[in-house]
Amino acid sequence: MMIMVRAIVRPEKADDVLAALMDNGYPAVTKYSVAGRGKQRGIKIGEVTYDEIPKTMLMSVVKAEDKDFVISTIMDAARSGTKGAFGDGKIFVTDVEDVYTISSGINEAAPVEEA
Repeated sequence: MMIMVRAIVRPEKADDVLAALMDNGYPAVTKYSVAGRGKQRGIKIGEVTYDEIPKTMLMSVVKAEDKDFVISTIMDAARSGTKGAFGDGKIFVTDVEDVYTISSGINEAAPVEEA
């Protein structure tokens, strides 16, 4: 079984998260520039309200047994300061039914048959 981990993080923390994942053996990541808001409904600075805040979404598919380690790696690298802060982001985890490599047609999520 494989899972997809989607982490929405502060743009200035994205490189830290990518480096932490790479250093721990998880180099395969897709990176998106996104914008959105959380429970705080954006941010107000003076009289100006910013409804959508720039964020970076990092997406990776890993083995289910690696989920907790990957999530803690992302949290440690993405957290602001020692306790974190509003706007540090979210992590979403979903099951992945199949993963196909286009060039070979191999289903990487299929169970490995023993000889």
